[in-house]
Amino acid sequence: MTASFSDFRLPESLMRGLARCGYREPTQVQAQVIPLAMDGVDLMVSAATGSGKTAAFLLPTMQRFMDVRKAQGGTRALVLVPTRELARQIHDHFMQLGSYTRLTAEVITGGEPRAHQVAKLRRNPEILIATPGRLLELLDSHHAELGDLEILVLDEADRMLDMGFADDVLAIIQHSPPERQSLLFSATLHHRGLAKITDSLLRAPEVLVIDPVREQHPDISHQMVLSDDPAHKRQQLLWLLQNETFEKTLVFTNTRDGAEGVGAFLQASKQRAAVLHGLLDQRERNRIIGLLQSGGIHVLVATDVAARGLDIPGMDYVVNFDLPRSGDDYLHRTGRTGRAGAKGRALSLVGPTEWNRMESIARYLNLEIEPFSITGLEAKFAGPKRRKPTAKRAGSGRERVRSAEQRDKPKKKHRLKDRKSIGKRRKPSSTSPVEAGHTPLRKKQTAREGAGAAKASGKKEPT
Repeated sequence: MTASFSDFRLPESLMRGLARCGYREPTQVQAQVIPLAMDGVDLMVSAATGSGKTAAFLLPTMQRFMDVRKAQGGTRALVLVPTRELARQIHDHFMQLGSYTRLTAEVITGGEPRAHQVAKLRRNPEILIATPGRLLELLDSHHAELGDLEILVLDEADRMLDMGFADDVLAIIQHSPPERQSLLFSATLHHRGLAKITDSLLRAPEVLVIDPVREQHPDISHQMVLSDDPAHKRQQLLWLLQNETFEKTLVFTNTRDGAEGVGAFLQASKQRAAVLHGLLDQRERNRIIGLLQSGGIHVLVATDVAARGLDIPGMDYVVNFDLPRSGDDYLHRTGRTGRAGAKGRALSLVGPTEWNRMESIARYLNLEIEPFSITGLEAKFAGPKRRKPTAKRAGSGRERVRSAEQRDKPKKKHRLKDRKSIGKRRKPSSTSPVEAGHTPLRKKQTAREGAGAAKASGKKEPT
């Protein structure tokens, strides 16, 4: 690994920005990405969340723009991200790193007035950080223009595909010049939809796999608590918040209604908590995140909209109130803690219907998850019942061993003729007409008696 940022020969103003941010030496992703990006190579990078990849693409971009100035022109770099929170987080990084430069950057996302964003674009910022949907609207209405674009960055590309932005991303690529440099960052490069984008985006890219997502994060401990139902989970969560030592806690739920319910419960229990989900407008989101950063609240209950992009100092505790739907979602949730070398803790409340998913996530990410018990709030659910292996009869893999009662019971014998007639309609037996319900002898006797009576009366027997 490169020992110092000075090895990259960055301008003095960027070195001062790095010192202001507290960067002392490059992370692994920065050490590998920055030199290649400075050489103008297209990159396809897989790196775990919290590994420092934001600075890995911002620093070479800013260095190029400072070395080659353009007095006039449009946007020179575009950073596409899946969520508003991630966009604002990258902008905050830029403002810190570029605080001693004259470079400019703007954010274009949904949830803000279009007129305000059009005014931002008229300033011709060198770097534009945007979500795909809103940017494509402005491109189609000719309020945005990418003809001068030199660098295109796709951050959290797998998340954009999961959110259904593939077609929007492809349309934005078509608006940009083909001679640009392109950088793609993704938690995994095995996403089935990535090829659809990379074929249009990248030209002979260099592929870097750094900090594979399935390796355990060395600074995060993983625990789980067994729960019986949502009401039981709420009591366990309250105990954790009242008794565990932490600075800031992020609680994840799978639905907006779930987040609202947990948030209302915590607020009623005198916890300084707030709720963050996708239906809140941008102003309210910014207010809530500001309260968390300043210490106005210490618990944030959120849906997965906050799983990407939140980088808040002091976030030392992540609780999965609802278990995430996949291993990748678990990774991004827990990646909100243990960032930049700090220690973090991730705890999951696991109910009876979530046990199998927890085991699948642990296998997928190769995690060691420590059981954690809360005295007085133990769950009746103690994990799945283990089935006893079924013994098999020697010499036959298909037959089970019969019980003693079955062995002692005399076995009914079946004749071959009976086996052949299984499923067929049984015909009346000719040897037992009485059992079959027929009386042929009685009918013949009656017929003879009728014929004798006819002869005696002189009448002719009817034919």
